[in-house]
Amino acid sequence: MLTWTSGSSALEPVVDLKPVLVTKTSSKKKNPMLPVLVVLFVICYSMMTMLIVVQGRTIASQRALIQSLFTDSTELSHLKGQIFQKQRAAAQAQAEAKAHSQVQTPSTQDKTRNQDKADRSTSRIRKPSAPRFPKNDFSLEDVRRVMLSI
Repeated sequence: MLTWTSGSSALEPVVDLKPVLVTKTSSKKKNPMLPVLVVLFVICYSMMTMLIVVQGRTIASQRALIQSLFTDSTELSHLKGQIFQKQRAAAQAQAEAKAHSQVQTPSTQDKTRNQDKADRSTSRIRKPSAPRFPKNDFSLEDVRRVMLSI
């Protein structure tokens, strides 16, 4: 770097200007850790790349497994539907055969007695209804809705 200096006093006229070379005495030393850091970064990035590849394979295999389970589930539900339809058709066929056999045989009993018995049997079949609690009764709390807080 070049700087210009003049005489000893600031009030004297500047007549001779001389260039002076100024050098810095402190020299920069290269960081000895830089090559080690570069190698570490390269290793870290290569390991991260391998991790990404392995995760991609894992995700692809999980996707294939989910699709396989979904197809199995749809096949199973289809088979269950077919079994239910077969059972229903068999029950209907039995009911029709039973109704047809009852129609052919004449009844020797009094029809009023049969109706009374039918009314009694339907009253026995009814399910008891669940007890209803008053809405404003807070003493009976539903255990499933109790919030626990710490």
